[in-house]
Amino acid sequence: MEVMVKNLSSTVELLAVATHSDAVARWDEETVSRAFHWALYCQHIHKRFRHNPAIREVMERQLEMTNQNLGPLFPDYTALCFSDLSRCQNLLLQGLLRNMHVPLAIMKMLFDKPTHSNNDGNSYQDVRGIGSWIIETKSACKVLGNVNIPSRIGPDVEVQGNLLLEELGAVVKQSHDSHRVNQFLDSVLQGCEDAEEHFCGVIGAALQNESRMDLEFMSILDWLELKQNFLENMCHLLPLSLLADIAKKHLRFRDMYSDILKKWAKEMEYDINNRKWIPDSKNPPVSFQNLTEHFVSLFKASVSLKEHLETELKALKCTDGDFDVSGLSIWGDLLSAIIKEIAHS
Repeated sequence: MEVMVKNLSSTVELLAVATHSDAVARWDEETVSRAFHWALYCQHIHKRFRHNPAIREVMERQLEMTNQNLGPLFPDYTALCFSDLSRCQNLLLQGLLRNMHVPLAIMKMLFDKPTHSNNDGNSYQDVRGIGSWIIETKSACKVLGNVNIPSRIGPDVEVQGNLLLEELGAVVKQSHDSHRVNQFLDSVLQGCEDAEEHFCGVIGAALQNESRMDLEFMSILDWLELKQNFLENMCHLLPLSLLADIAKKHLRFRDMYSDILKKWAKEMEYDINNRKWIPDSKNPPVSFQNLTEHFVSLFKASVSLKEHLETELKALKCTDGDFDVSGLSIWGDLLSAIIKEIAHS
């Protein structure tokens, strides 16, 4: 904790220097790279501890002390609060743009075309072109985040899905580095923090797009594999018909969606008294009936989806002993419920 608080204070001081000091005249590309690295570090601190009152209080006290120390040194200094940590890289870029002492070579570097020598994320990031990237991300957040949450996918969400694909296409074209692409989507998600349900719809609309944007689709699916909680919410919140359409279009999403459904099923327990399967309290509120409806939607979507999932469920039922008695196997009961639901529809 002590080290983290010290790093936080040092980064706030660095932001003040970047904005107000002529010391930046001596900054080179490596110095700027370190600065953006520590700004990103503060963003991670905010993301990790924003819902932890005890740690947040420690951070806020340290920020108050640092602000008090910096005020007399820089007359135009603006105090930072804990919520400002979520946009430290933005603040650093804004500070550098306002500081007349920043070398021209550094300015050009920030908006230059990025190189493709980005590392694996263990050392300082390549900041060439990061200025353009931050501005693009901020623009996407503004467009995608400040909206009302729809009850279902509508034309407005489809438009925003297309916009996300266009923005993502620009990032992919500018840098083929997957780390940069994932950072872009992370930043857009963070910008939509209070409207995650809406962003689930935007991602769904993007994946449903009929355009041949294979690199963009692959980038979104790669990112979703890293965001299991978001993917689970997406499968829980989006209309079943949309999820089935995406599963037909993208085999990778079919497998990811199927894995989420199987995860929900595995975490269910059989209530002997009420003679029904009930969800674990850790899950989203997905009932056995709702889980059945997910599978029915996929079975009806296409013959290939039905055959693929039916084979998987039968194999899982066999691993449980291939019993046809209710309550012994979630997979056997699911198969029976699916078949019954389809027959009555």
